[in-house]
Amino acid sequence: MPHRTLSARIRRKVNGYRAKARRLWRSMSPEDAQPDDAWAQRHLTGAEARVYQSMDPRDREHACRVARHLLREHPQVDSELVAAALLHDCGKSLRPYYLWERVAVGLIPNRLTRLLPPVGALGIRAHHPELGARLLAHAGARPRVARLVARHHHPGGDPDAALLHLYDDQE
Repeated sequence: MPHRTLSARIRRKVNGYRAKARRLWRSMSPEDAQPDDAWAQRHLTGAEARVYQSMDPRDREHACRVARHLLREHPQVDSELVAAALLHDCGKSLRPYYLWERVAVGLIPNRLTRLLPPVGALGIRAHHPELGARLLAHAGARPRVARLVARHHHPGGDPDAALLHLYDDQE
């Protein structure tokens, strides 16, 4: 049984790196991003929609893919989890990224960047869940949406945050 668990972990890591490479490739040009903003906004409150619109189009496109994948495999999830899927990377909107920074932050493991303060491209990337939750709370988003965004990299036993983490990793 432990062998299967190790095998499953390795498979998940490989799939995660494969998805990361696809995300990095798609993030090269903001002009090529095609987020479905009209669809996304139907799942958000007014305050949440304003935060969503402040996100980079590449991050909005990724968020839409995460939310659609989640809904495809779990059609009965509640509206707050869908909103969190659409907003999970909103903390990255606090600072625009240059192309070379997008590449750099994509290559450096998150556990190393977490050692940095929440400034600069690497620091914002490492702390974007907490920063995004604060941004959402300040904007007037639903409290549970902000909590899910804060936990999307470290679910801590929250099954909905774990689902969000899983689909974020896959997309």
